[in-house]
Amino acid sequence: MATQHENYSLVSITKRVSVYPKSLRPQQLLSLSNLDRQCPTLMYLVFFYNPSHALKNLSIKTVFSSLKSSLEETLSAWYPAAGRLTLNPSDGKLELWCNNGGAILVEAVTQVQISELGDLSEYNEFYEKLVFKPSFNGNFSDMPLLVAQVTRFGCGGYSVGVGTSHSLFDGPAVFDFLRAWASNTTMIGSTGLDHQQHKPVHDRGTLLACMRSQPASAKLGKNPNSVSRVAAIDHLYLLIKQAASDWNHVSDGKLGGQKLSHMGSSNQDNYVLKTFHLNVSMIESLKRKIFGEKRGSLPCSSFEVVAAHLWKARTKALGLRKERMVCLQFAVDTRTKMVPPLPQGFSGNAYVLASIALTAGELEEESHGSLIERIKEAKNSVTTDYICAYMEALEAPQTSLPPLKELTLVSDWTRMPFHKVNFLHGEAAFVSPLVPPITQVAYFMHSPTESRSIDVRIGLLPQTLTAFSHHFLTNMQ
Repeated sequence: MATQHENYSLVSITKRVSVYPKSLRPQQLLSLSNLDRQCPTLMYLVFFYNPSHALKNLSIKTVFSSLKSSLEETLSAWYPAAGRLTLNPSDGKLELWCNNGGAILVEAVTQVQISELGDLSEYNEFYEKLVFKPSFNGNFSDMPLLVAQVTRFGCGGYSVGVGTSHSLFDGPAVFDFLRAWASNTTMIGSTGLDHQQHKPVHDRGTLLACMRSQPASAKLGKNPNSVSRVAAIDHLYLLIKQAASDWNHVSDGKLGGQKLSHMGSSNQDNYVLKTFHLNVSMIESLKRKIFGEKRGSLPCSSFEVVAAHLWKARTKALGLRKERMVCLQFAVDTRTKMVPPLPQGFSGNAYVLASIALTAGELEEESHGSLIERIKEAKNSVTTDYICAYMEALEAPQTSLPPLKELTLVSDWTRMPFHKVNFLHGEAAFVSPLVPPITQVAYFMHSPTESRSIDVRIGLLPQTLTAFSHHFLTNMQ
C-alpha cells in the first residue's frame, strides 16, 4: 500500500504551453451579466480514457500536439476562452477582456494505472493531480479562463483534465465548447457525438437588456403586486435569518462569537463526496411506487422524481426538528424560458435557481407525488419576469453565506453526456467533476454505463452518510 500511495503522488509535468487562437481577433471588452459574475473560479472535469489498441501506439507527444492544434482552431470561434477577467474601474464589476491572452495546456505522465483508481465514479484525491491549477494572486488579469492537462497513465490510458471559469461558461456552454474542441481533434478520426453545433454567441446583450428593463420596484420582490418575486432569493434570506437566530445576539461586530464576515467559512473538507448509481430499473421502481396505475396520466421526468426523493432523504438524514424551515433549490436553464428566447449557441451563464420551502415536518408528511407537482410549479414560475428580477436582485452586495444545512441544492447534468466527448478514441470511461465551490450540491449526471440511468454525485457530512444512503436507496430496490 505504501508503494501505491507513493505512486499516486507521482504525476510529472513534462510540458506547459500557452495556446492562442489560430485566428486572432481585435481585442474587445465583453460585458457580463450578473449570472456570469457569481462564481469566477475555475470548475474542473476529468475525462478518463481506458487503454485501447488505438491508443497503444500513440505517444504523449502526439496526443499533446493534436490537442494543442485543435484547441488553437477551437479558440478562433470561442475566443473569450483565451481572454481574461477584469474589473471595471467605474463600478468594480467583473467584465471579460477578450485580449487573446491564451489558454494553458499541460502535458503530464504517471506510472499509476487507471485500474488502480478503482471505481472512477467515486471521487479520489488523486484526481486533483490530473488538472492544472494556476496560482491566483488576486489579480484577475493574470488568471487564465481555460486550462487543460493531458496525462498518460502507466497502462497506456489517458486523462484529460479541463478547468473553465464559471464566469465564462455554464454547464451547457462548457459541453458545447468541449464538443467543438473534440470535433477538431483528428488524431484518430473516430466520432462520439453528432458535432452539428450552432455557432457560439458570446454576447450577453439579451440578459443585459433584461436587467436594464427591470423596474426597481421588483427588486427582491419588494413590490407586493409584482409577479416577479424571486422565490430563490426570498427563501435564501429566510434560511439565513433562521441560521442567525441559532447564534447569540450580535455583540461587538460578532455573531455568536463568529465574525459576520466569516459566517460562510464552514469547513468544506468535512464533506464526503459520494456517487449513487441509479439504473433505469431503480428509477422506474420508484416511479411505480409513487404513482402506481396513475403514472400514465401524470407524466413526470426522472429529474423531478429523483430530486423529490433526494430532498426527503437528505432532510430525514439530517434529523432536523419538525419546525425547521428546509428548502430545495435547483438550477433552471433560461435559454428557452425567456421571451424572446436566448439565441441558439448562447455561451454564457443562463441558469437561475427555482425554489421550494417547507418545514421539515411538512416535508416528511408530503407525498412524493405532491412534491413533484411543487417542483413542476417552481420550474414554471421561471418566466422572463422572474429571470429579470433574479438578476436585478444580484445587484445587491454579495456576502459569504452561513452554513445552511437546511438548503438542498440540485444541478441537472443529465442532458449533457460529457462521457461522449471524444478527445481520444471512443467514449470516456467516466467524467468526474472535482470538488465544487458548494460541496453539498447534488449533480445528476448522465451515466456512461446505461442509457437513461443517472449518477448522483453529492457532498454529505460524514455523520449523515449512512442514514442518507439508507433513506435514498429505500424504495428503489
